[in-house]
Amino acid sequence: MKTIQGVLWDNDGVLVNTEQLFYESNRDLLLPYGIDLTPKQFFDWFLDNNYGAWHLLLGQGHDIAVVDRLRVERSRLFAQRLRQARQLAMPGIHGVLQALRPHVRMGVVTSAYEQHFQLSHATSGMAACFDFVLTRERYGESKPAPDGYLLGLQRLGLDAAHCVAVEDSPRGLRAANAAGLECIILRNAMNRDYAFDEAFCVVESMAELGAVLASFVPGLAVARQQLESSL
Repeated sequence: MKTIQGVLWDNDGVLVNTEQLFYESNRDLLLPYGIDLTPKQFFDWFLDNNYGAWHLLLGQGHDIAVVDRLRVERSRLFAQRLRQARQLAMPGIHGVLQALRPHVRMGVVTSAYEQHFQLSHATSGMAACFDFVLTRERYGESKPAPDGYLLGLQRLGLDAAHCVAVEDSPRGLRAANAAGLECIILRNAMNRDYAFDEAFCVVESMAELGAVLASFVPGLAVARQQLESSL
C-alpha cells in the first residue's frame, strides 16, 4: 500500500465552495453582450480547457482593451460575492484537515489570486492546517501546466512519489499528473458528468475522500478513526 508524507490541495471546489460564485461573476459580465454563459460552457472553457470565454467577445469584434477592462470588473464582482458569502468551507473539510495534520505536511496550490483566496478563507479557520499557500501570483504558468505543483513539492521538501494532490477540475488533474503526482478527484455539482479517467480515484463525498487519504497515512488505524469520527 502506498504511503504518503504530503498532500497538496486545490482550493476552489475542494476546500471552499466558490466555483459557482466565479461562474456567476463571469455569466453576469457577459450577459450585457448577448452571451448567456451556461454551466457546461463554464466547465469546458474554464475548468477543462483553461481559456475562459473571452474568445466570444473577440469574435463579436471587441478589441483586447474591452477584455482587459472586463477582467478587472470580474475580479471586483467575484471579490464582492466572496465578501457577501456565508460558510464557504466545504462541509466536512475541517475534520479531514485536522485529522491529517499531525501525520503529513500539507500545502495549497491554487489558481486563485491572493485577494480572492484570502476572502474565501476570511472565516474558514483552515490556515493553521497548511505549511504554505501558493496563489496564482507565486508560480509561472497556470494549470494545466505543472508549475504550481512542482513548486509545491519543493516547498514540501518531498518527491511526488510520497505525495498526492486533491483536485476537482480536469486542468488541475492534468497539472498534478504532469508534476508526477497521483491525484484524487472530489466530485461536486460542476464536475459530476466528467470521467476523470487519469485520476488515481474519484470520490463522491468528503467522508470518502477522508477515508482514501487516511489509507495512505502511516498510523492508518488512528488516522482513519479520527477522520470517520469527525465527519
